[in-house]
Amino acid sequence: MRRAAPRRPIRLRLTLVYSGLFLLAGAMLLAVTYGLVAQSLNTSLPAAVSAPYESYQAQAVKACAATAGGPAAVAKCKAQTRDSLEKVIKASVAFQRDKTLTRLLYYSLGALAVVAAVSAWLGWVVAGRALRPVHAITAAARAASEENLGERIALAGPDDELKELADTFDAMLARLDAAFASQRRFVANASHELRTPLTVMRAAIDVTLAKPDRSQAQLESMAGEVRQAVDRAEALIEALLTLARSDRGRGAAEPLDMAVLAEDALDAAAPAIRARAVTVEAALDPGPTLGDPVLVERLVMNLVDNAVRHNVPDGWIQVATGTCEGMAFIEVANGGEPIPREVVPSLFEPFRRLSGRAGPPDGTGLGLSIVRSVAVAHHGQVTARQRPTGGLEVAVLLPVHPG
Repeated sequence: MRRAAPRRPIRLRLTLVYSGLFLLAGAMLLAVTYGLVAQSLNTSLPAAVSAPYESYQAQAVKACAATAGGPAAVAKCKAQTRDSLEKVIKASVAFQRDKTLTRLLYYSLGALAVVAAVSAWLGWVVAGRALRPVHAITAAARAASEENLGERIALAGPDDELKELADTFDAMLARLDAAFASQRRFVANASHELRTPLTVMRAAIDVTLAKPDRSQAQLESMAGEVRQAVDRAEALIEALLTLARSDRGRGAAEPLDMAVLAEDALDAAAPAIRARAVTVEAALDPGPTLGDPVLVERLVMNLVDNAVRHNVPDGWIQVATGTCEGMAFIEVANGGEPIPREVVPSLFEPFRRLSGRAGPPDGTGLGLSIVRSVAVAHHGQVTARQRPTGGLEVAVLLPVHPG
């Protein structure tokens, strides 16, 4: 039945509301005016006719005295004359009162009908002008698509609710445009990163098979290159899956301690730390939080791995955990090459590397992207800043678990 009902645009409904409110106000004003006029026009003898009434009564008394035979007849004639005059005057006053009220009612109803029609037309025009920004927003929403998100409403006019809605819609289109552009870059970069190990494997196999007399050492060397490429592809796929999982939000939440996770991450990175002769300084105070253990563990491991991987020989790492202002935190700082200030925010983008697309041979370019995604999924914050002497400092804040 709702589908079969005729479409009632909001402009028509606003016009009906405006007209209805005006009619209601006009009817109330008409009723009050009619009541006040009716109360003021009473049926008593007006003061304006008192003098003529006395004159007519005096003439009637003389006529009665001239025609009547005795005092009793004269008195009776006077009484009859007075009653007749009062009835005529009251009837005239009542007739005039009714005629005045009837004219007042008809004229008022006619004027109310005319003004109501004019108000309906004005309401239709005003509603159309008021809804013009809504039509612009609707047109922009219909024109928006994945390939066309550059259009903006850019509504001009007073700073009211409709302009706020249009500005909010423009901001939403800007976010969608940035999200789709980021997604396209992510897909392109992921395709490139996944194609690289496949190219390495294919080249190693083709080069080895092209040799007529392949030795056992050559086959083992090819197998080693293929294994390294497979490991790189597996690490990249695992990182992509982790990033996709964190983008969907956290899973089952469990009580966690940042200090324990940081200690486990340092133990896991111990071989790489020894290989690069990196000095570690740790201040691990309890940092209780609530989150997905797999994602938060990956967040901490990525911070430590990023600090070890992008360091200088004989460098240093500082890891600190604890609580501050109702948030559990982990801070990881490392020495390294100087990083421009304007480049720091882009480090959280997928596959973003300072040294270009190739980057470290064993990296995926998704470490800090996963850190930011996991932090956002847990209603946390992540910040990074370059150090004046070189290197990077990354801090992650997650809500404290009171238990």
